[in-house]
Amino acid sequence: MSERITVEELSELMKKAAGVTVAPQDLQQSCDSDFDSLGIDSLGLLGIVGELENRHGTQMPPDAERCKTPRQFLDLVNTTLMAGA
Repeated sequence: MSERITVEELSELMKKAAGVTVAPQDLQQSCDSDFDSLGIDSLGLLGIVGELENRHGTQMPPDAERCKTPRQFLDLVNTTLMAGA
């Protein structure tokens, strides 16, 4: 799969894998905020990475679970997905 992960999909993943609800428009506005400030800890981020790997059948880079902000995460994950296209 080569589609890019959107803010909307990340918002959905945050709810499903980490149990944190952030509306996509709020996530878009706080894309440079730390995941911690959004209520996502390292375990939650690990769950999001695992869910993405299952959905897209692509191994995410180890740095994905260490990203500090949603923007950093989306940039890294989308670069990985586009490289695998």
